Amino acid sequence: MSTQTTTVPQQTATARTVTEQTGARTAEAAALIGDARERIDALDDRIIGLIQERMAVSAVIQEARISSGGRRVNLAREMEVLGHYRDALGKPGTALAMTMLELCRGRV
Repeated sequence: MSTQTTTVPQQTATARTVTEQTGARTAEAAALIGDARERIDALDDRIIGLIQERMAVSAVIQEARISSGGRRVNLAREMEVLGHYRDALGKPGTALAMTMLELCRGRV
């Protein structure tokens, strides 16, 4: 049984890696995509930080509401938030707001 060894030129291997990582067919497009992905990662970090901040503020509100004899969740307020996200982002905004509200309800 003979084993054939084929050598792939470095340029082809690099091009394949660029395509696999970014889906781009050219180095220019791959560079653009790489830069844009770095920006998206930075934006995602900021969004996560803002949601964590929102969770903390929501916990303060919930604690005040509960300690005054109210309920942990104000459904009317949640409906306002859902409407705001829907108006700004369309139907997917509602799903995003639901997830965010779920995260912010927490446990006081």
